Amino acid sequence: MPLERRAFLGSLAAGLAQAQPRPLNLLVIVADDLGWADVGCYGADLHETPHLDRLAAQGVRFTDAHSASPVCSPTRASIMTGKHPARLRITIWHEGALAGPGKRALIPAESHPNLPLSEITIAEVLKQRGYLTAAIGKWHLGDAGHSPETQGFDINIGGTHWGAPATFFYPYKGDQRFGGEFRYVPRMDGGREGEYLTDRLTEEALKVIDAAGGKPFFLYLAHHAPHTPIEGKKELVDHYRRKLKPGLLHQNAQYAAMVHSLDESVGRVMEHLERRGIADRTAVLFISDNGGYIGRFEGHVVTNNTPLRSGKGSLYEGGIRVPLIARAPGMAKGQVCDVPVVSTDLFRTIAELAGVQGPAHDGVSLVPLLKDPRARLPRSELFFHYPHYYETTTPVSAIRSGDWKLLRYYEDHRVELFRLDQDRSESKDLSASEPGMRQRLEGRLEEWLREVDAALPRRSAV
Repeated sequence: MPLERRAFLGSLAAGLAQAQPRPLNLLVIVADDLGWADVGCYGADLHETPHLDRLAAQGVRFTDAHSASPVCSPTRASIMTGKHPARLRITIWHEGALAGPGKRALIPAESHPNLPLSEITIAEVLKQRGYLTAAIGKWHLGDAGHSPETQGFDINIGGTHWGAPATFFYPYKGDQRFGGEFRYVPRMDGGREGEYLTDRLTEEALKVIDAAGGKPFFLYLAHHAPHTPIEGKKELVDHYRRKLKPGLLHQNAQYAAMVHSLDESVGRVMEHLERRGIADRTAVLFISDNGGYIGRFEGHVVTNNTPLRSGKGSLYEGGIRVPLIARAPGMAKGQVCDVPVVSTDLFRTIAELAGVQGPAHDGVSLVPLLKDPRARLPRSELFFHYPHYYETTTPVSAIRSGDWKLLRYYEDHRVELFRLDQDRSESKDLSASEPGMRQRLEGRLEEWLREVDAALPRRSAV
């Protein structure tokens, strides 16, 4: 164990040696590629999400929450460590970090494929506090030498270096997708024909809650849904096909069925907490790892992030604004918060809810907003860095300052400026008409990139 990490965990353990009240149970549910507009209480017009809507009515729904990255692994790293992906040098998903540069105008920035073992995760912090720690579902933060077990989790069910399963139906393995690569979801034996991955991960999560007994638990339930492959349960797909009609923004019945199963999972877990009599001692946070995927799968557009622009991979709002719902005992209920927040904030939020002082990195605790959604946080800026290509973007960085947002593209040096309070769809570029604001935000973005030592793309010789 690196000396810095050993020293911190040792001091944490010493500080917790004195008797303290039993801490809250902590449940973090992460959806995969769920768009901001894919949930009923955020305006979805086809999808039915009564359980997420009920969770929002019991807690705080954030309308201006963001993933730290427009793709999965970097955001998950930000949740685990409280550090910005640019600081971690994890700016693309695991497999993407291992791929070659391709024939592009720019060579994308180098990115670590694994979350370094020297990083202190929230699971390690909570384990020192006496928590049972469990990761159920998608990991995507490293190979076997960087599995959840090496990062503070007592239990790992389903976590691998892969970003998506071969199929959502048991036995969750095969080589029919992803270029013929054989993929599987480990520790999922004993299933039955027709069993659905979202349901099975939920069952495993319920077992963890039961196994905790009187011990506080930190349960990281990371669903693969609704990431590709877009596969829903037949009865639900049929239900949503009957609901389809012209004029709806959402038109993919398979995807709607996946969202439905995800919502049912939330409902099952919440009901289980109630049945065991521990709902009033459990904090629940629900978030997506990035915006909705707007590409096609088997010929069908997956989702629609309207009124937000673009989708997964992009630093427009459709790629980084995500649903975030939080419910915690003694906190606000049925409230909406419009303060800009980011996934990096979850680390310190979880730590504070657990009654521990985690290391101060790039995030801030959201507990003040859970108590009073009208409160303000001690910052006015958010930063984003995606120095890679995706079907929705070329390499780009962005800054959000108050209601202003600036994007800087590396391939053609294009700069775009938007006023989000007046233009949530980012349809009117103000970079030419607001030169002063453009110059100020460009300078601040450049300063931040140097501060975190961000890896940058470079010009290709091709």
